[in-house]
Amino acid sequence: MEFQHIADLVGRGVDGVGVAVIVVGVLVATVAAVVRLARRDAGVYQAYRRRLGRSILLGPEFLVAGDIIRTVAVAPTFTSVGTLAVIVAVRTLLSFSLELEITGRWPWSKSSGAASVGAPKDE
Repeated sequence: MEFQHIADLVGRGVDGVGVAVIVVGVLVATVAAVVRLARRDAGVYQAYRRRLGRSILLGPEFLVAGDIIRTVAVAPTFTSVGTLAVIVAVRTLLSFSLELEITGRWPWSKSSGAASVGAPKDE
């Protein structure tokens, strides 16, 4: 087996992990929300959004890593690098907007003395 083929397989595997993270995150968030609804807990919607947002933020990290592996190791052309740059830029904008949506503040803004920024309080 040659290096490019192995790198392509690894990149596809990392992509698969990214998709799995999103799917499992959606399933876990939904099951947790249903359980909390059945118990009539407060703040179900906010916790559900936070959990969904986390999986939506984490999944694309793996997808971009897979793209980087394939772009650098398999097909390092100007077109593929340019496409990767656009993908990374879109993912970065998406991450910033989701972080703002989930926590109510920009990623570079610190909370007042909280050790874990964006950590849910009701989970």
